[in-house]
Amino acid sequence: MKIEDCEKMLMNDKKNIVRRFTICFLLLCCCWVTTQLLVSCARMGNPDGGWFDDTPPYVVGSSPEDRGIDVKSKRVTIYFNEFIKLEDAQNKVIISPPQLEMADIKASGKRIIVDLRDSLKPNMTYTIDFSDAISDNNEGNPMGNYTFSFSTGKNIDTLQVSGYALDASNLEPIKGMLVGLYPDSTFVDSTFHKVPMTRVSRTNGSGRFVIKGVAPGRYFVRALQDADGNFVFSQKSEMIGFNNDTIVPSSTLAIRQDTTWRDSLHIEKITPTEYTRFLPDDITLLCFQELQTFRSLIKTERKEPEKFSFYFSYGSDSLPVIRGLNFNADRAFVIEASEKLDTIHYWLRDTALVNQDTLRMEAIYMMTDTTGLLISKTDTIEAMPKVPYAKRLKNKQKEIEKWEKEQEKKKKRDEPYDSIMPPEFIKVKISASSQMSPLQNIYFEFPIPLDSCNMEAVHLYSMIDSVWYRSPHVFEQVSARQYVLKAEWRPGTEYSLEVDSLAFTDIYGLTSKPIKQGVKVSTEDQFSSLFITLSNVPDSGTVFVQMMDNGDKVVRQEKVVDNTVEFYYVRPGKYYLRAFVDYNGNGIWDTGDYDSGLQAEPVFYNNEQVECKMKWDVNRKWSLTALPRYRQKPQSITKQKPDQAKKQQNRNAQRAAEKGIPYPIKTK
Repeated sequence: MKIEDCEKMLMNDKKNIVRRFTICFLLLCCCWVTTQLLVSCARMGNPDGGWFDDTPPYVVGSSPEDRGIDVKSKRVTIYFNEFIKLEDAQNKVIISPPQLEMADIKASGKRIIVDLRDSLKPNMTYTIDFSDAISDNNEGNPMGNYTFSFSTGKNIDTLQVSGYALDASNLEPIKGMLVGLYPDSTFVDSTFHKVPMTRVSRTNGSGRFVIKGVAPGRYFVRALQDADGNFVFSQKSEMIGFNNDTIVPSSTLAIRQDTTWRDSLHIEKITPTEYTRFLPDDITLLCFQELQTFRSLIKTERKEPEKFSFYFSYGSDSLPVIRGLNFNADRAFVIEASEKLDTIHYWLRDTALVNQDTLRMEAIYMMTDTTGLLISKTDTIEAMPKVPYAKRLKNKQKEIEKWEKEQEKKKKRDEPYDSIMPPEFIKVKISASSQMSPLQNIYFEFPIPLDSCNMEAVHLYSMIDSVWYRSPHVFEQVSARQYVLKAEWRPGTEYSLEVDSLAFTDIYGLTSKPIKQGVKVSTEDQFSSLFITLSNVPDSGTVFVQMMDNGDKVVRQEKVVDNTVEFYYVRPGKYYLRAFVDYNGNGIWDTGDYDSGLQAEPVFYNNEQVECKMKWDVNRKWSLTALPRYRQKPQSITKQKPDQAKKQQNRNAQRAAEKGIPYPIKTK
């Protein structure tokens, strides 16, 4: 081979090597760049120096257009700039007018699809209120309250009305209450029972509702706890709220003060911002459940062998008639019944019936038929105890044997012992305490009804100047198993309650032991007094003021006289005040009735806590209507708390500060 040829070959080899090296180098560079890009992407949202995704999703398009007109399609598709998720659509998304056939709502990738099942109504504005259900798929950044609307006619309605739904009995906000409108032109009272609402909304954790897409006109407002999903008041068990006044939706320009915070403590600036205020925005519906007058027999039971019980859904003015089928029911019972006769206990007088495992009887009682009328019904009932007689005998024998063994052990240890088992006595529960209030009474509660009570055997003594004197008192029966001892209790006085042996005998022959118990009434210095002067009191009805504890439970109740109410002998503590207007004079709060146009009796709260201290006389002035009803109840005793607002995390501000980079940083 010639030298020239060899040199050419070497030159070609060098070129090939350079070419190959260049290709490898370029490949390595590409790999490095790709790796850096992947690492950079992987750092999104991680605490290793990369940027977080703090930007909420936003709408980039829809079909049909938002606020579009002449819409014929029952499918709505909304497109977003990123992947999104939809939280609890069944409860959070409200479609108005209401859909009797539930719409199909689903999120898929970067879109939400809503398929309406009901036929579209002509010339109607439809609103799909998503509330705060939409957020991005990765970081959960909330989009905020979002409503999509369209019209099947030439115009789209944009008015709104808003307000609150509260429990009429205690002003608790009601979450999830359906609130809707009826046009004044077509509304009669029975419409609420037959026709679905025109436009609807649902209350949040504060009891607040916003009804959107309302056309100009006059409307009635109704609230409904819709148990069967038909958007009408069809069951007496459904909680409702109504207002006999009509509303006229309107709007006006208003100015609000928007605050920009530099940090959690310092305000950057306050900017006046013009916005459209929709009225009315303070509708208050006081909701109630009507009195459940439907009467049926819920259950019968015989937990203890000594009694059997009847439980009804509602009371009656007469007791059931019991006829024994395998026993004689004449004078066989001591009856213990609730005030409304909806819970009735039949105590068996004869121990032979107590020991009988099955009592078959015929019960005749009043019940409500399908038309709502009371009719007589007859049932055959078998009452059987949980523990049969044979097992009870066996358990009793075990107790005797256990006692005998204990006495035998004492005998062997030369300790005092009994050869005869001591008789059993009535276990009386007495409510007396060592530190009583002068307003209290002493209650005696017995496990089994008494056959006889020797009231002369109950004595009360008071100590005056170190000498015991008989103290006047009254001892009387309250119910089948409860008695009360009333006296004029003097503050700072010591008493002795004494009951003679055999004073009480129950229906099975058990008697009571002697009782002696000391009672001390607290001194006046251990109490506080509370005096309240009321204003804006309703002209009709009697007003009662109640003292409430931290659990919103009634501690004391007094009647208002000449716009004042006085509470003496108040235990030191922190209290809240509630008032109600008693229109029917029965001394208790009463619910309403829709068909009679009767609202529940009004309830008011004082929004300030009252602290009572020993030896203090506390005075308060209270205007019942100084605040709207939805602002009256103190938050500290409100059980239904507001919904937690979803907040944009805004973590990139801190990350930018750490990096020394100007903020904001766009991550999308």
